[in-house]
Amino acid sequence: MAYKLKEEATKPERFTGGHRLCAGCGAGVAVRGVLRALKPEDRAVCGVATSCLEVSSYLYPYTSWKDSYIHTAFENVGATISGAEACYQAMKRKGTMGKETYKFIAWGGDGGTYDIGFQSLSGAMERNHDMVYVCYDNEAYMNTGIQRSSATPAYADVSTAPAGSEIPGKREVKKDLTAVLVAHNIPYVGQTTFWKNFSDLHEKSERALYTPGAAFLNILAPCPRGWRYANEDLIEICRLAVETCVWPLYEVIDGEWKLSYEPKNKLPVEDYLKPQGRFSHMFKPGNEGLIAKFQKDVDKKWENLLKKCK
Repeated sequence: MAYKLKEEATKPERFTGGHRLCAGCGAGVAVRGVLRALKPEDRAVCGVATSCLEVSSYLYPYTSWKDSYIHTAFENVGATISGAEACYQAMKRKGTMGKETYKFIAWGGDGGTYDIGFQSLSGAMERNHDMVYVCYDNEAYMNTGIQRSSATPAYADVSTAPAGSEIPGKREVKKDLTAVLVAHNIPYVGQTTFWKNFSDLHEKSERALYTPGAAFLNILAPCPRGWRYANEDLIEICRLAVETCVWPLYEVIDGEWKLSYEPKNKLPVEDYLKPQGRFSHMFKPGNEGLIAKFQKDVDKKWENLLKKCK
């Protein structure tokens, strides 16, 4: 279905205000964007792994979630939601479910998805449960002190990989989890962020929700505290991630790679790195080589993606 901003903006909210997420945080924006893609008549069961999103949106007995909500441990939201979906299918077969239609959505940050929760995520996807796993990727364990995860980019300054005179932040490159999920041969995988009136996020969310079988959405969701940018610059940071090809937009539907956007004038990675305090050390005299290495890695991955999509 074509994305119409005015129509989507008038839908009732399924994730309400009053939560405790930071100003300029991408997590809540990701949740609102995905849930807006649900048809009004459909209900959802949302499982949320321990994370910034969980502690900020649910404080018993209060919650920002209008749909059914399950808080799970850090490592098992994939297992929890796949189990709920299996129960739903069994009840439908027995005729005890009624006529209501439910969608099953698991939510996790990069720590609970790339790392701690990967086993249950991989198992749920391999079994091809009719569910969507949404990773809101803020590139570190933000809830517990901005520790590095396997989603943290190379050279980022985080609490467990601080930038110093000998070691320039995290030394390892970011894991390409989207490609790892493509290797599971599931019906739908999408990579997106907040860009162009949210049309890319909406369209991929809709495809993920209404494609039968397992689906995975990886959403770049910046964190103002961990990334150290001005709160009001959330959307600009996402735009720069896309225009520099640090975070390319694409999807894989039944094994077919499709590029969602190709910049006419690909920006240098400096444009993306400079507004973020976590990369400020890369611009100090003597560290120019770090930017060149970062650029080389982005260029290589971008060229490989173009080959897969064309």
